[in-house]
Amino acid sequence: MKLARAIHFDESDTRVFHSPARTGEWCISGGFEFSNWSEADLTGKARQAFSNGWMGCETFGRVSFVAVTQLEASEKEWIVDLLAKHFVDIYGAPSTEAARAVALEEVSQMQDLCDGHAPNTLLTVARELTEAGVNESYRIIEPQDADLGQFAIHGSLDDEPHHH
Repeated sequence: MKLARAIHFDESDTRVFHSPARTGEWCISGGFEFSNWSEADLTGKARQAFSNGWMGCETFGRVSFVAVTQLEASEKEWIVDLLAKHFVDIYGAPSTEAARAVALEEVSQMQDLCDGHAPNTLLTVARELTEAGVNESYRIIEPQDADLGQFAIHGSLDDEPHHH
């Protein structure tokens, strides 16, 4: 079972998104946030979130790159709970129980997207507004294409051997 975590290569997300996701938090597409948007909504940082943002499941902020990572069943439950609560708090869902089905669907869609890829594969999303609604497409950057050695999700940047 796989899902994706927010990854940052530089500070750009803190500038382009109104609310940036935290490095390492689990992410979903979060396209539902834009389901009722029109061209008029697509300005400035909102446009950036719409065009290229994945949604973090803890901060509900946005991130440009996510990296495929192994997911435990217990973590999935926790993510679904967080999302269900978000749907109640922000979208007025009648109850977390009612919202769980939608939350599960969102997480499952993201799992489907990630499951075919090796850990540390990078994904980007591109959305556009069409007559039929929001169209999402994805770009896959294989781990060997992006020298991710130095960006191991769980590692730190000071794994270099120390010389005394």
